[in-house]
Amino acid sequence: MQKIISNITIYSLLVAFLICTQAKSDTKKISNGNHQINLYGGVFDFSDDKQKAGLFGFQHQNESLERETFLGNISPITGGFITENSAVYVYSGIEWNYVLGNINFTPSFAPGLYEEGDGKDLGHVLEFKTEVQASIDISQNTSLGMSYNHISNASLGDKNPGANSYTLNFLKKF
Repeated sequence: MQKIISNITIYSLLVAFLICTQAKSDTKKISNGNHQINLYGGVFDFSDDKQKAGLFGFQHQNESLERETFLGNISPITGGFITENSAVYVYSGIEWNYVLGNINFTPSFAPGLYEEGDGKDLGHVLEFKTEVQASIDISQNTSLGMSYNHISNASLGDKNPGANSYTLNFLKKF
């Protein structure tokens, strides 16, 4: 029980820090009014041969909500994926956007709800997804990329096996 309380405290402090960072920093709204859709597919839990499964996902980013902070360009994301074993994960979080010429580097953090379906039991309904994505611009409004993510419940459940996934990403602004 004490470990659960400790984990909740750590995540509460992280969320408070992120909220205060945006509230206290000199944020500048970027008003481009664009949306970005990320369609992705790949392998869920590629490091576990018994639980490996294909996945397909969708993510939305409203670029009019981006903010420049001392941590870089931050924006909210919302999305979800489904695996071939009917496991479903829906999430909402934030991503940092770093542009290096035609290459984009995008780490993100997104808490979400997980339902195992016929797939892997991750130990809790509340899971946390951390991801790193690299993409290259192929036109002004289109990018192709690859990402790696890890999903874990931070020991909120009785077990915390986690899942590692990689995906290919198609990103389109409209």
